[in-house]
Amino acid sequence: MQCSYRYLTGKCFSLLRTYIIARTCVMAVRLLKVSSLATTVFAASGFYLYNSYVDPNDISIVRFGRAAITTAVISYDYLTSLKTVPYGTEDYWAVKSKVHLRSAERLKDLCCANRGTFIKVGQHLGALDYLLPEEYTSTLKILHSRAPQSSLREIEQVIREDLGKEIAQLFVSFEESPQGAASLAQVHKAVLHDGRTVAVKVQHPKVQTQSSKDILVIEFLLKTVTWLFPDFGFMWLVEEAKKNMPLELDFLNEGRNAERVANMLKHFEFLKVPKIHWDLSTKRILTMEFVEGGQVNDLEYMKENCIDVNEDVEIRTNAALYLPQISELLNKVPREMLLLLKTNDLLRGIETTLQTRASASSFFNMSRCCIRAIAKYQKKRSRSRYKKMQIYFSEAFTLWQINLYELLLWIRGSTLGNWIVSFLNHIHYVH
Repeated sequence: MQCSYRYLTGKCFSLLRTYIIARTCVMAVRLLKVSSLATTVFAASGFYLYNSYVDPNDISIVRFGRAAITTAVISYDYLTSLKTVPYGTEDYWAVKSKVHLRSAERLKDLCCANRGTFIKVGQHLGALDYLLPEEYTSTLKILHSRAPQSSLREIEQVIREDLGKEIAQLFVSFEESPQGAASLAQVHKAVLHDGRTVAVKVQHPKVQTQSSKDILVIEFLLKTVTWLFPDFGFMWLVEEAKKNMPLELDFLNEGRNAERVANMLKHFEFLKVPKIHWDLSTKRILTMEFVEGGQVNDLEYMKENCIDVNEDVEIRTNAALYLPQISELLNKVPREMLLLLKTNDLLRGIETTLQTRASASSFFNMSRCCIRAIAKYQKKRSRSRYKKMQIYFSEAFTLWQINLYELLLWIRGSTLGNWIVSFLNHIHYVH
């Protein structure tokens, strides 16, 4: 009986061991299969990404993360660096200038990394000499000459997708290096099969899909900055981008505008608007006649080609022809922006002519005009009397602040102001 028990026990353990070994083998085989499948998928993904030239910088979460981190670093720099420095002192302005410069460099690096819409916005900011500190404008102006280039393979992909043919089928020759590259597209010189030389403007492949997401990211980050710094007033930049970016990304719209301009300016013999090749143009590709020319401000080129830079009589004679189109364009631009830009141009013209800097009073007047224009626009859109009253009192209070600040500056710069300051300092030292 005892032997039978031992025999059965030994048999059970043997069967159990065999079962465990068998299950282990099955699990090992399954694990091997899963590992092989994962390796295959990973390798295939890597092969696909390599062959599709997927850049990590094009991934939305990477672009958003980079923008969010840059915004956070810039905001933190402003909040901490200026916190311990007395406002209005020489040290304060020196520290603030350094913060401006650091922040501008970070913003420039962000635009270069994210490219596309970010570079477009950065270029716009670089041109706002009358709104932004000089540290920002001088740094961001670099973006006008450092726009990224797409590779020939990416250009071929866009042409293949939009025109349905390879470059060799469409052109006898196609220069690999672009004639110029901008934030949204780049231009290549090419020759058609009939011998005509053309300029082919090709949109960067990722811009179309990324632009709407980038604008949402920029809007979110600007709202965050506005919450941290209530005086920060650049939300209008997002509204402009929302409205204009889809139009800028539609090259067919650009081609139609080129033909309208050519028709408007056909009276000027010295001006040439390239002809559009519509059979080789799409929303992302604009093929046009290749024309040699010069910069509009290149006086030497004008003289060499016998172009009179003072075409006042001819322009005045034909001005009536342009008024409807100009009016149509101006009606689409916010009144306050037109006022700001026009006044700024006027002040710059006066500065250039007199070779001096404009007085502060000119900018105070410009500020008043802008505030009144914005208030008028808001009142026009408002349907509530209560809201209109709010706008009215806000306008009056802001204008009062400007008047008071101007008065204080005038007193401070006057002889009376110097006497008062000296008197107060004397009293301070006596006590």
